Amino acid sequence: MKAIEISTPGGPDVLTLTERPMPEPAHDQVVIKVAFAGVNRPDALQRAGLYNPPKGASDLPGLEASGEVVSCGAGVTALRVGDPVCALLPGGGYAEYVATPAAHCLPIPEGLTLRQAACLPETFFTVWSNVFMRGGLQAGQRFLVHGGSSGIGTTAIQLAKAFGARVFATAGSDDKCAACVGLGAEAAFNYREDDFVEKVQAVGGADLILDMVGGPYIQRNLKALADDGQLVQIAFLQGPKVELNLVQLMTRRLTITGSTLRPQSDLAKARIADQLRAQVWPLLAVGKVAPVMDQEFALKDAAAAHARMESSAHIGKIVLKVSA
Repeated sequence: MKAIEISTPGGPDVLTLTERPMPEPAHDQVVIKVAFAGVNRPDALQRAGLYNPPKGASDLPGLEASGEVVSCGAGVTALRVGDPVCALLPGGGYAEYVATPAAHCLPIPEGLTLRQAACLPETFFTVWSNVFMRGGLQAGQRFLVHGGSSGIGTTAIQLAKAFGARVFATAGSDDKCAACVGLGAEAAFNYREDDFVEKVQAVGGADLILDMVGGPYIQRNLKALADDGQLVQIAFLQGPKVELNLVQLMTRRLTITGSTLRPQSDLAKARIADQLRAQVWPLLAVGKVAPVMDQEFALKDAAAAHARMESSAHIGKIVLKVSA
Protein backbone atom coordinates (compact mmCIF):
# COMPACT_ATOMS: atom_id res chain seq x y z
CA MET A 1 0.00 0.00 0.00
CA LYS A 2 1.04 3.62 -0.47
CA ALA A 3 1.86 5.54 2.69
CA ILE A 4 3.59 8.68 3.88
CA GLU A 5 6.53 8.06 6.18
CA ILE A 6 8.83 10.36 8.13
CA SER A 7 12.21 9.81 6.49
CA THR A 8 14.08 11.65 9.25
CA PRO A 9 13.02 14.20 11.87
CA GLY A 10 12.62 17.63 10.34
CA GLY A 11 10.40 20.00 8.41
CA PRO A 12 7.50 19.17 6.09
CA ASP A 13 9.86 18.06 3.30
CA VAL A 14 10.85 14.93 5.25
CA LEU A 15 7.40 13.44 4.58
CA THR A 16 8.01 10.85 1.86
CA LEU A 17 5.68 8.70 -0.25
CA THR A 18 6.59 5.05 0.19
CA GLU A 19 5.26 1.49 -0.04
CA ARG A 20 4.39 -0.44 3.12
CA PRO A 21 2.81 -3.85 3.78
CA MET A 22 -0.91 -3.79 4.46
CA PRO A 23 -1.74 -4.00 8.18
CA GLU A 24 -3.48 -7.02 9.65
CA PRO A 25 -6.15 -6.59 12.34
CA ALA A 26 -5.20 -7.75 15.83
CA HIS A 27 -7.78 -8.97 18.34
CA ASP A 28 -10.60 -6.38 18.69
CA GLN A 29 -9.22 -4.38 15.75
CA VAL A 30 -10.46 -3.58 12.27
CA VAL A 31 -8.59 -2.54 9.15
CA ILE A 32 -9.99 0.49 7.31
CA LYS A 33 -9.47 1.39 3.67
CA VAL A 34 -8.75 5.07 4.16
CA ALA A 35 -10.70 7.60 2.10
CA PHE A 36 -9.53 10.73 3.92
CA ALA A 37 -7.10 11.37 6.78
CA GLY A 38 -7.13 14.40 9.07
CA VAL A 39 -4.00 16.50 9.55
CA ASN A 40 -3.27 17.55 13.14
CA ARG A 41 -0.60 19.36 15.16
CA PRO A 42 0.60 16.14 16.82
CA ASP A 43 1.44 14.83 13.34
CA ALA A 44 3.78 17.78 12.87
CA LEU A 45 5.32 17.25 16.30
CA GLN A 46 5.93 13.60 15.48
CA ARG A 47 7.46 14.61 12.13
CA ALA A 48 9.81 16.99 13.96
CA GLY A 49 10.93 14.25 16.35
CA LEU A 50 9.17 15.79 19.35
CA TYR A 51 6.30 13.31 19.84
CA ASN A 52 7.08 9.62 19.69
CA PRO A 53 4.29 7.12 18.94
CA PRO A 54 3.19 5.01 21.91
CA LYS A 55 4.49 1.46 22.18
CA GLY A 56 2.98 -0.79 19.53
CA ALA A 57 1.63 2.05 17.36
CA SER A 58 2.52 2.58 13.73
CA ASP A 59 5.45 4.87 13.04
CA LEU A 60 3.44 6.48 10.25
CA PRO A 61 1.72 9.80 11.10
CA GLY A 62 -2.05 10.21 11.11
CA LEU A 63 -4.38 10.10 14.12
CA GLU A 64 -7.79 10.09 12.43
CA ALA A 65 -9.35 8.84 9.23
CA SER A 66 -12.56 7.94 7.50
CA GLY A 67 -13.22 5.06 5.15
CA GLU A 68 -14.60 1.54 4.86
CA VAL A 69 -13.96 -1.49 7.06
CA VAL A 70 -12.22 -4.16 4.95
CA SER A 71 -11.33 -6.75 7.60
CA CYS A 72 -12.18 -7.52 11.23
CA GLY A 73 -10.03 -9.21 13.83
CA ALA A 74 -11.15 -11.81 16.31
CA GLY A 75 -13.54 -10.45 18.91
CA VAL A 76 -15.04 -7.73 16.70
CA THR A 77 -18.83 -8.01 16.69
CA ALA A 78 -20.17 -4.47 16.34
CA LEU A 79 -18.67 -3.81 12.88
CA ARG A 80 -18.77 -5.66 9.58
CA VAL A 81 -16.77 -5.55 6.37
CA GLY A 82 -18.17 -2.74 4.24
CA ASP A 83 -19.25 -0.49 7.12
CA PRO A 84 -18.38 3.19 6.58
CA VAL A 85 -16.68 4.64 9.66
CA CYS A 86 -14.51 7.40 10.98
CA ALA A 87 -11.96 6.44 13.58
CA LEU A 88 -9.48 7.65 16.15
CA LEU A 89 -6.15 6.02 15.32
CA PRO A 90 -3.03 5.17 17.34
CA GLY A 91 -1.10 6.24 14.21
CA GLY A 92 -0.82 5.23 10.59
CA GLY A 93 -3.58 7.34 9.05
CA TYR A 94 -1.40 8.69 6.23
CA ALA A 95 -1.78 5.42 4.32
CA GLU A 96 -4.21 3.55 2.10
CA TYR A 97 -5.06 1.12 4.91
CA VAL A 98 -4.86 1.43 8.70
CA ALA A 99 -5.62 -0.79 11.72
CA THR A 100 -7.34 0.57 14.82
CA PRO A 101 -9.41 -0.75 17.73
CA ALA A 102 -13.00 -1.32 16.65
CA ALA A 103 -14.19 0.47 19.80
CA HIS A 104 -12.56 3.68 18.54
CA CYS A 105 -14.64 3.68 15.34
CA LEU A 106 -17.80 5.72 15.01
CA PRO A 107 -20.44 5.73 12.27
CA ILE A 108 -20.47 8.50 9.68
CA PRO A 109 -23.04 10.99 11.01
CA GLU A 110 -26.12 11.26 8.84
CA GLY A 111 -25.69 13.90 6.16
CA LEU A 112 -21.90 14.10 6.40
CA THR A 113 -19.45 13.03 3.71
CA LEU A 114 -16.38 10.87 4.29
CA ARG A 115 -14.31 14.01 3.76
CA GLN A 116 -16.10 15.80 6.58
CA ALA A 117 -16.10 12.75 8.84
CA ALA A 118 -12.30 12.46 8.66
CA CYS A 119 -12.17 15.77 10.56
CA LEU A 120 -14.14 14.52 13.55
CA PRO A 121 -12.29 11.97 15.69
CA GLU A 122 -9.11 13.68 16.91
CA THR A 123 -10.71 17.05 17.67
CA PHE A 124 -14.02 15.77 19.00
CA PHE A 125 -12.38 13.15 21.25
CA THR A 126 -9.97 15.82 22.55
CA VAL A 127 -12.57 18.54 23.14
CA TRP A 128 -15.20 16.27 24.64
CA SER A 129 -12.81 14.54 27.04
CA ASN A 130 -11.15 17.76 28.22
CA VAL A 131 -13.93 20.34 28.19
CA PHE A 132 -16.86 18.17 29.25
CA MET A 133 -15.54 15.01 30.91
CA ARG A 134 -12.55 16.58 32.67
CA GLY A 135 -13.62 20.22 32.85
CA GLY A 136 -17.31 19.55 33.48
CA LEU A 137 -18.50 22.57 31.47
CA GLN A 138 -22.10 23.44 32.30
CA ALA A 139 -24.77 25.56 30.64
CA GLY A 140 -24.44 29.22 31.56
CA GLN A 141 -20.73 29.03 32.39
CA ARG A 142 -18.21 31.31 30.69
CA PHE A 143 -15.80 29.34 28.51
CA LEU A 144 -12.65 30.67 26.83
CA VAL A 145 -10.86 28.71 24.11
CA HIS A 146 -7.53 29.82 22.70
CA GLY A 147 -6.80 29.22 19.03
CA GLY A 148 -10.49 29.51 18.27
CA SER A 149 -10.04 29.15 14.49
CA SER A 150 -8.06 25.89 14.74
CA GLY A 151 -9.61 22.46 14.39
CA ILE A 152 -9.76 22.16 18.18
CA GLY A 153 -11.05 25.71 18.54
CA THR A 154 -13.84 25.50 15.97
CA THR A 155 -14.99 22.24 17.54
CA ALA A 156 -14.83 23.60 21.09
CA ILE A 157 -16.79 26.75 20.21
CA GLN A 158 -19.61 24.80 18.60
CA LEU A 159 -19.90 22.13 21.27
CA ALA A 160 -19.76 24.59 24.17
CA LYS A 161 -22.41 26.76 22.50
CA ALA A 162 -24.60 23.72 21.75
CA PHE A 163 -24.55 22.77 25.43
CA GLY A 164 -25.49 26.24 26.62
CA ALA A 165 -22.20 27.84 27.66
CA ARG A 166 -21.21 31.44 27.01
CA VAL A 167 -18.26 31.13 24.64
CA PHE A 168 -15.26 33.42 24.12
CA ALA A 169 -12.22 32.82 21.93
CA THR A 170 -8.86 34.19 20.90
CA ALA A 171 -7.44 34.12 17.38
CA GLY A 172 -4.65 35.77 15.41
CA SER A 173 -6.53 37.99 12.95
CA ASP A 174 -9.77 39.89 12.61
CA ASP A 175 -10.96 37.44 9.94
CA LYS A 176 -10.32 34.51 12.25
CA CYS A 177 -12.10 36.28 15.09
CA ALA A 178 -15.07 36.86 12.80
CA ALA A 179 -15.09 33.14 11.97
CA CYS A 180 -15.18 32.32 15.70
CA VAL A 181 -18.17 34.62 16.24
CA GLY A 182 -19.87 33.07 13.25
CA LEU A 183 -19.55 29.66 14.89
CA GLY A 184 -21.19 30.82 18.10
CA ALA A 185 -18.63 32.70 20.19
CA GLU A 186 -20.11 35.66 22.05
CA ALA A 187 -16.88 37.54 21.39
CA ALA A 188 -13.45 36.77 19.95
CA PHE A 189 -10.26 38.67 20.74
CA ASN A 190 -7.36 39.25 18.37
CA TYR A 191 -4.43 38.30 20.56
CA ARG A 192 -2.09 40.45 18.45
CA GLU A 193 -4.06 43.57 19.41
CA ASP A 194 -6.23 42.83 22.46
CA ASP A 195 -5.42 41.81 26.02
CA PHE A 196 -7.65 38.77 26.44
CA VAL A 197 -7.18 38.92 30.22
CA GLU A 198 -8.83 42.34 30.43
CA LYS A 199 -11.54 41.36 27.98
CA VAL A 200 -12.48 38.20 29.87
CA GLN A 201 -12.23 39.83 33.29
CA ALA A 202 -14.70 42.46 32.04
CA VAL A 203 -17.40 39.79 31.65
CA GLY A 204 -16.71 38.22 35.04
CA GLY A 205 -13.80 35.91 34.26
CA ALA A 206 -13.82 32.48 32.66
CA ASP A 207 -15.16 29.47 34.52
CA LEU A 208 -13.16 27.22 32.18
CA ILE A 209 -10.27 27.89 29.80
CA LEU A 210 -9.02 25.44 27.17
CA ASP A 211 -5.43 26.24 26.25
CA MET A 212 -2.87 24.77 23.89
CA VAL A 213 -0.36 27.64 24.04
CA GLY A 214 1.24 27.22 27.45
CA GLY A 215 4.38 29.16 28.37
CA PRO A 216 3.56 32.76 29.32
CA TYR A 217 -0.14 32.16 28.66
CA ILE A 218 -0.43 30.04 31.80
CA GLN A 219 0.03 32.96 34.18
CA ARG A 220 -2.30 35.12 32.09
CA ASN A 221 -4.91 32.36 31.97
CA LEU A 222 -4.98 32.20 35.76
CA LYS A 223 -5.64 35.93 35.91
CA ALA A 224 -8.47 35.52 33.39
CA LEU A 225 -10.21 32.81 35.42
CA ALA A 226 -13.14 33.53 37.69
CA ASP A 227 -12.88 32.33 41.28
CA ASP A 228 -13.21 28.51 41.39
CA GLY A 229 -12.31 28.42 37.68
CA GLN A 230 -10.42 25.70 35.83
CA LEU A 231 -7.57 25.83 33.33
CA VAL A 232 -7.44 22.75 31.09
CA GLN A 233 -4.11 22.42 29.28
CA ILE A 234 -3.88 20.21 26.18
CA ALA A 235 -0.64 21.37 24.51
CA PHE A 236 2.31 23.74 24.93
CA LEU A 237 3.07 25.57 21.68
CA GLN A 238 5.08 28.14 23.66
CA GLY A 239 6.67 25.73 26.11
CA PRO A 240 5.67 23.52 29.07
CA LYS A 241 7.63 25.30 31.81
CA VAL A 242 6.61 28.41 33.70
CA GLU A 243 7.12 29.90 37.17
CA LEU A 244 3.86 30.27 39.09
CA ASN A 245 2.82 31.95 42.30
CA LEU A 246 0.53 29.33 43.81
CA VAL A 247 -1.06 31.74 46.28
CA GLN A 248 -3.74 32.72 43.77
CA LEU A 249 -4.60 29.05 43.19
CA MET A 250 -5.22 28.68 46.91
CA THR A 251 -6.97 31.96 47.66
CA ARG A 252 -9.17 31.86 44.54
CA ARG A 253 -9.61 28.06 44.55
CA LEU A 254 -8.36 27.63 40.98
CA THR A 255 -7.65 24.32 39.31
CA ILE A 256 -5.04 23.47 36.67
CA THR A 257 -5.57 20.17 34.89
CA GLY A 258 -5.15 18.72 31.42
CA SER A 259 -4.49 15.62 29.39
CA THR A 260 -3.12 14.25 26.15
CA LEU A 261 -5.23 11.82 24.16
CA ARG A 262 -2.83 9.52 22.36
CA PRO A 263 -1.18 7.83 25.39
CA GLN A 264 -4.50 6.99 27.05
CA SER A 265 -5.63 3.37 27.24
CA ASP A 266 -7.83 1.76 24.61
CA LEU A 267 -10.56 1.48 27.26
CA ALA A 268 -10.41 5.19 28.10
CA LYS A 269 -10.72 6.11 24.42
CA ALA A 270 -13.60 3.66 23.99
CA ARG A 271 -15.45 5.39 26.83
CA ILE A 272 -14.99 8.75 25.12
CA ALA A 273 -16.30 7.22 21.89
CA ASP A 274 -19.40 5.93 23.69
CA GLN A 275 -20.19 9.39 25.04
CA LEU A 276 -19.66 11.02 21.66
CA ARG A 277 -21.96 8.50 19.99
CA ALA A 278 -24.71 9.17 22.54
CA GLN A 279 -24.40 12.91 23.09
CA VAL A 280 -22.63 14.53 20.14
CA TRP A 281 -23.29 12.44 17.04
CA PRO A 282 -27.03 13.35 17.15
CA LEU A 283 -26.02 17.04 17.03
CA LEU A 284 -23.92 16.38 13.93
CA ALA A 285 -26.80 14.52 12.29
CA VAL A 286 -29.12 17.54 12.57
CA GLY A 287 -26.48 20.11 11.65
CA LYS A 288 -26.30 21.80 15.06
CA VAL A 289 -22.56 21.10 15.05
CA ALA A 290 -20.43 20.61 11.93
CA PRO A 291 -16.74 20.22 11.08
CA VAL A 292 -15.11 23.36 9.72
CA MET A 293 -13.06 22.55 6.62
CA ASP A 294 -9.99 24.40 5.39
CA GLN A 295 -8.21 22.66 2.48
CA GLU A 296 -7.83 19.22 0.95
CA PHE A 297 -4.51 17.83 -0.29
CA ALA A 298 -3.62 14.59 -2.07
CA LEU A 299 -1.78 12.02 0.03
CA LYS A 300 1.40 12.61 -1.98
CA ASP A 301 1.19 16.30 -1.05
CA ALA A 302 1.29 15.72 2.71
CA ALA A 303 4.30 18.03 2.98
CA ALA A 304 2.25 20.90 1.54
CA ALA A 305 -0.56 20.10 3.99
CA HIS A 306 1.88 20.33 6.90
CA ALA A 307 3.29 23.59 5.59
CA ARG A 308 -0.24 24.97 5.40
CA MET A 309 -0.97 23.95 8.97
CA GLU A 310 2.28 25.34 10.34
CA SER A 311 1.71 28.66 8.58
CA SER A 312 -1.37 29.10 10.84
CA ALA A 313 -3.20 30.55 7.85
CA HIS A 314 -5.87 27.85 7.99
CA ILE A 315 -9.32 28.04 9.59
CA GLY A 316 -10.58 24.63 10.64
CA LYS A 317 -9.35 21.23 9.50
CA ILE A 318 -6.96 20.18 6.74
CA VAL A 319 -7.43 16.73 5.19
CA LEU A 320 -5.53 14.36 2.93
CA LYS A 321 -7.46 12.58 0.18
CA VAL A 322 -6.15 9.04 0.20
CA SER A 323 -8.54 7.10 -2.04
CA ALA A 324 -11.70 7.76 -4.01
